[in-house]
Amino acid sequence: MFVTKRQKEILDFVNVFMAKHGYAPSIGEIRGQFGISSPATVHQHLQNLQDKGLIRRSPNRHRSIEIIPSDGARLGGVPVSVLGVIAAGHPIESYAEAETMALPQELGADETCYLLRVRGESMIDDHILDGDLVLVRKAGIAKQGQTVVALIDGREATLKKYFSEGAKVRLEPSNPGMRPMYFEADRVSVQGIVVGVIRKFS
Repeated sequence: MFVTKRQKEILDFVNVFMAKHGYAPSIGEIRGQFGISSPATVHQHLQNLQDKGLIRRSPNRHRSIEIIPSDGARLGGVPVSVLGVIAAGHPIESYAEAETMALPQELGADETCYLLRVRGESMIDDHILDGDLVLVRKAGIAKQGQTVVALIDGREATLKKYFSEGAKVRLEPSNPGMRPMYFEADRVSVQGIVVGVIRKFS
């Protein structure tokens, strides 16, 4: 079954929103998330998803979107732990938090993932904002340009784009007002790769 990129983005957003809040997002919240100007466009995307058997909606009812689990989908989602705070600015030491969220597999969540709360604005051009939760898949290596959780000197964690440059590592912010950080390669270890972002709407 073919699903467009925007349809997949909307489906993932609905999944994450429902996992976080326990109810479906409104048409206005979907519009705001993706910068869609017309409610009719959102309705059309949702209708396409319904036609493909991926969601159900009740006519004339607010927040009526219901996800239809695919074959083999795990009902209730994958439990993912929130491990602490990660800096999207200068490095900050992470701390443990006793919190778990159930996330849909469609978001990319699995048993190797964990969540970190973002503090700072150095990744805003990648749409990672202060207060967001980033979904991180555990990994010890990264490709050039991937957004990673990097541990510096074994104690301070930061969220940046990763670039290996010979004997050095460049940790690049996604904010034109901030400069990249350079470290000797042996001072930096990759802890995981960011695979998703969760944003709470008030």
